[in-house]
Amino acid sequence: MRFFKAAILAGTVAVIAATSAFAADVKIGFVVKQPEEPWFQDEWKFADIAAKEKGFTLVKIGAQDGEKVQAAIDNLGAQGVEGFIICTPDVKLGPGIVAKAAANQLKLMTVDDRLVGADGKPLEEVPHMGISATKIGETVGQAIVDEIKKRGWDMKNVGAIRVSYDALPTAVDRVEGAISVLKGAGFPAENIYDAPQAKTDTEAALNAATTVLNKHADVKYWVAFGLNDEAVLGAVRATESVGIPAANVIGVGIGGADSAINEFKKPQPTGFFGTVIISPKRHGYETAINMYDWIANAKEPPKLTLTSGSLALRDDYQTVRKDLGLE
Repeated sequence: MRFFKAAILAGTVAVIAATSAFAADVKIGFVVKQPEEPWFQDEWKFADIAAKEKGFTLVKIGAQDGEKVQAAIDNLGAQGVEGFIICTPDVKLGPGIVAKAAANQLKLMTVDDRLVGADGKPLEEVPHMGISATKIGETVGQAIVDEIKKRGWDMKNVGAIRVSYDALPTAVDRVEGAISVLKGAGFPAENIYDAPQAKTDTEAALNAATTVLNKHADVKYWVAFGLNDEAVLGAVRATESVGIPAANVIGVGIGGADSAINEFKKPQPTGFFGTVIISPKRHGYETAINMYDWIANAKEPPKLTLTSGSLALRDDYQTVRKDLGLE
């Protein structure tokens, strides 16, 4: 009996050791298009947490264009990686990425930006975790509607600056989501003014919004929304430059960038009312876990997972960030 128990114990230890050794042998790649950006740094940070929990090796590579993407995939294959997650610099690289992954016998999952085929349609066979741009836009719109009502403004006297970058589908989905909520709440469509920006930064948004404000100088109250925090911050800076008081402005951004947080930290409130923070935690941690389970347990990830955001205001942004794992 003693020998039998010892044999069972030895077998159990052997299984545990073998499992640990397998986890240590698993290598997973995580390729991002802009490695210097805080969003992707955070994705990598949370993927590192997953790697430590499961005991696998995470290989992180930045690939800013199609040529570097191809080289990165070959690099991963040469290192013995079994699967990788990628945020591609161009979704139209989809067929090439799929082919290169197959050539290197690598499992493939995308994050943030979904690959498309030659016909422009999503490559639905590739598991993807993305952001629901429409839902995030709707959150922005609802925050604006709620604050308009709270301040007692008459919507027919309010102007809306749609800071737009229509070359990017995500930008269109976000602003249209916001507009749908505004219109649903009774906001006049004719009071929504388009402010097309040449680039997606604050300066371009400021220039675009200033044109709108000068054209409609008789409007007393303003709301602003766009692709990201930078778009809305540009609109807010524009209102300041033409002398509109902060109390007459409601700007709600998207992203929870440092620039947005710094706005909340100012001694006096500005027209930047809030931001919808998109958490990189699920996009880094969960995709890495999903890829590990796919490799280790043959459990393929869902074909499509869409995440949304959380509204953060001046008085609660720290709590929201902490809940999202960002503090």
